[in-house]
Amino acid sequence: MNSGSPDIASAARVLRTRVSVEPKIVVALGSGLGAPGAHLEGAEEIAFDALPGFPPTGVPGHAGRYLAGSLDGVAVLVQEGRYHGYEGHSDEVVVAPVRLAAALGVRFLLMASAVGGVDPLMEPGDLVLLDDHLNLTGRHPLTGPRREGEQRFPDMSAPYDATLQRLALDVGVELKIRLRRGTYAGVSGPSYETPAEVRMLRLLGGDIVGMSTVLEVIVARALGLRCLGVSVVTNRAAGLSRGPLRHEEVVTSARAATDLLGPLLVGVVRALPGLDGAQSGEAK
Repeated sequence: MNSGSPDIASAARVLRTRVSVEPKIVVALGSGLGAPGAHLEGAEEIAFDALPGFPPTGVPGHAGRYLAGSLDGVAVLVQEGRYHGYEGHSDEVVVAPVRLAAALGVRFLLMASAVGGVDPLMEPGDLVLLDDHLNLTGRHPLTGPRREGEQRFPDMSAPYDATLQRLALDVGVELKIRLRRGTYAGVSGPSYETPAEVRMLRLLGGDIVGMSTVLEVIVARALGLRCLGVSVVTNRAAGLSRGPLRHEEVVTSARAATDLLGPLLVGVVRALPGLDGAQSGEAK
């Protein structure tokens, strides 16, 4: 098991030697979300902890590996699993996969996550296209000395790319997949929220709540990556649900939503080449 700070430059070199494509698109997946890795052609696997300074992920439902391959000739890097602050990881570790993506030359970051529904209209199984987010983690990943290549004060007026959102909506219409729109309330976890906290999140403008995404998107925007966020509602949040919340049920619900999420993400990936100059990756 690796320890210490992630060595982004060395990790990028190691990953390049282990995969035969040069991806411009990363698909990052959360709890129980295994698509679209199953759709990759010529998939090559590398575990997180095979990269210098990258620890394994310890959350059930997170495979903790990268899969590199192609979808209809489009080179993609699928990140199966995430790091979270509640595991005891520093912000530097939490956002290391985003910095690695940028070091590899990735331009598009597609993020999928499992969330609770704060808006009473959000039903388990709904897919939510992220319009915005609230960073309620009490942490900021750009704190400290500015890293080379990262903006000190990135503009966050549109964290989730409007063009990518329209593309996802078009794919959804084509596939007859309904996409809701919403604001992601990012909290630190690892406990689920109390009913009073859920009411507060709703008053603040949150439609869904989760324990990832916001820190990663902040760094992605500081690096100039274009982001798309899609969340799977796995349960109603406390006070709206019918019983106690359990992580095992969240993972099970997320896996059940793969039949919708997988085709949606695959459709978006296939449509990305040519968008604003993006190109398919080439084999080495």
